[in-house]
Amino acid sequence: MNGNVRPYRAIAETTGVRRSLITAALGFLVLFLFIPLAAVFVYALKNGWETYLAAIVEPDAAEAIRLTMTTAAIAVGLNLVFGVMAAWAIAKFDFVGKNVLITLIDMPFAVSPVISGLIFVLLFGAQGLLGELLAEHDIRIIFAQPGIILATVFVTFPFVARELIPLMQSQGTEEEEAALVLGAGGLRTFFRVTLPGIKWGILYGVILCSARAMGEFGAVSVVSGHIRGMTNTMPLHVEILYNEYNFAAAFAVASLLALLALITLAAKSLVEWKERQEPSPLKGKE
Repeated sequence: MNGNVRPYRAIAETTGVRRSLITAALGFLVLFLFIPLAAVFVYALKNGWETYLAAIVEPDAAEAIRLTMTTAAIAVGLNLVFGVMAAWAIAKFDFVGKNVLITLIDMPFAVSPVISGLIFVLLFGAQGLLGELLAEHDIRIIFAQPGIILATVFVTFPFVARELIPLMQSQGTEEEEAALVLGAGGLRTFFRVTLPGIKWGILYGVILCSARAMGEFGAVSVVSGHIRGMTNTMPLHVEILYNEYNFAAAFAVASLLALLALITLAAKSLVEWKERQEPSPLKGKE
């Protein structure tokens, strides 16, 4: 009899603990995620669609949206190329300085975005290390779009590489070695063998990189100069509008950022679902 009661109690206790944890997690999400997210859209539409649309198409807001999307596109493109190359080198080859490269890739995770922005100011600013040289050639980086792009690239470049490195390491080098033995060149091996096996990892890294690039505030704030209608990205434009007590316009632009975040989350979930549907090549090896 005791043998029947104890397992039942264990199951009942486990069920209770599971329900408590789920309830606590859902309560946390509702309090700190869903309610603030809903509040953004409620306040954005509080004064009606006309006010909402006017705040978005207003010239400074439109320029902030354009600058944000352009910067994100360039940063993601550069990080995609760098991330694939770095992951390929680290996962497939042994070379001197490999651990140093891995450490450098992780550096933006350890350094505050504000500090990274200050680094670029110290390098390319008017009083910076290369400031005089750039001024002589009329090249403007700080307080201009190039500085914003550089800062965004710096804070986002780990995402693609860090997503691909463990994936490519788990796949090993047997397939590439077989392709080389059969006479395929390096580029042909990459495009026909390596790339198909990492396509979902690339998409996942690109999605994460895009989300961070569009929402970056700290590093961009330092190098942008907050020039309205010229160097303000969407997060910076929201800050300016909010500080001017223009809450309707601030929440309208913020709602666009929130919508982009939701689209990014949906794309991430779709990639994860697609990846689960596709048979893993590692299962065949086992």
